[in-house]
Amino acid sequence: MAIATPTPASADLGVTGMGVMGSNLARNLARNGHKVAIHNRTSAKTEAVIAEHGSEGEFVPGETMDDFVASLSSPRVAIIMVQAGPATDAVIGELASRMDEGDIIVDCGNALFTDTRRREADLRARGIHFVGCGVSGGEEGALLGPSIMPGGSVESYKRLGPMLESISAHVDGEPCCTHVGADGAGHFVKMVHNGIEYADMQVIGEAYDLLRRALGLTPAEIADIFAEWNKGDLDSYLMEVSVEVLRQVDARTGKPLVDVIVDAAGQKGTGAWTTQTALDLSVPVTGIGEATFARGLSSSPIQRAGARGFEGHAEEWNIEDRDAFIEDVRQALYASKLVAYSQGFNLIQAAATEYGWDISLADMARIWRAGCIIRARFLGEVTRAYLTTPDLPLLIADKYFYDKVVEALPSWRRVVSLSALHGVPAPVFSSSLSYYDGVRSERLPAALIQGQRDYFGAHTYKRIDAEGSFHVLWGEDERVEVVS
Repeated sequence: MAIATPTPASADLGVTGMGVMGSNLARNLARNGHKVAIHNRTSAKTEAVIAEHGSEGEFVPGETMDDFVASLSSPRVAIIMVQAGPATDAVIGELASRMDEGDIIVDCGNALFTDTRRREADLRARGIHFVGCGVSGGEEGALLGPSIMPGGSVESYKRLGPMLESISAHVDGEPCCTHVGADGAGHFVKMVHNGIEYADMQVIGEAYDLLRRALGLTPAEIADIFAEWNKGDLDSYLMEVSVEVLRQVDARTGKPLVDVIVDAAGQKGTGAWTTQTALDLSVPVTGIGEATFARGLSSSPIQRAGARGFEGHAEEWNIEDRDAFIEDVRQALYASKLVAYSQGFNLIQAAATEYGWDISLADMARIWRAGCIIRARFLGEVTRAYLTTPDLPLLIADKYFYDKVVEALPSWRRVVSLSALHGVPAPVFSSSLSYYDGVRSERLPAALIQGQRDYFGAHTYKRIDAEGSFHVLWGEDERVEVVS
């Protein structure tokens, strides 16, 4: 089917890139009453969308980029849904050369926020708005209602925001979409969302592993336990997914599907981006970091093969109270999950300060309540916590969450101890507990580290009883020298 020449300047907005995510987003927009221009580098994909879904709403297909841009009403809004990196830059260049001052280019892919900041500054200098927009919810969310995290200018959101809000998921009548902040803020928040997702998936995996090793449960039996947990504080999309995966039987072998899947987890980079950025900003995101490293370990076949047969000196499992152990694992999972979210919000706080973004943490929790991968029941309480105390130093300092963590502590400690004694890796359970013990400690061994740094590098140190910086003349008369 040939694409007809579109009526000039008739579409409310357009989407270029008709892969699954792009076409689903365009369909969502059309279903919600927006006239949507669509375009793809190869026109066959555009034709396929019209042929298969043209009845869902009003589409304006464009065969060429000139046709696509010409079909957009002013100020033009063009959404990019192409592969991150050079492909995105290439499409931005094609669009910008055809656009006028005040037009808006939106990147709805997963982009590194520093790239978004660079692109936004370049296009702003040319009078064009650039919006880095996080979209979470996968293929289904893009079609039925995702969580949407647009950055960019306030002015661009006035034009773009109402359309994005109309297609987002809604909770109690509120859209899971809001203006996040300037330049790269939207993509930054989406990056942190994905980092939390890594930690959330890993702690569920650690809970599954412990229940299976300690109690000898089948995947289906663990699915039943997870389904029960999902009725309470752990109610979340990822728990729902885990139940479905654990219940699935492989059609070819009749075995549980999870037993025939290679135990090497893939990643597309957002966990690593989150961890690297946290290091740059000196924010501990131990749950996210350990989850990212756990995926790396799972995908290290040479090292894992080289360690086959290593002695563990691990104790044999002998759980006397099955129900008590299951409850301990549930509590450890919940507490570790809270720490990961708390650390993620701290990272957003630090970035907002560093880059001058006015980000509402309450709004971020609110728009994650539905549509996105990390949607969970307790995000309602997270929203309340940050509405009540916008400058809350860490989420687990809120009384509701603090009480939950304190309640979980005995179980959490038992689970981490048993994991170590029985040789079961639980990196996020254990690192999250260490983080909790670290932030609550009155004194940390960092004092010794500062002494070491002053000894070998004259890096100086601060004192608890005097202002200024100090240095010891090590190896001489060891006099203390006031540096400043």
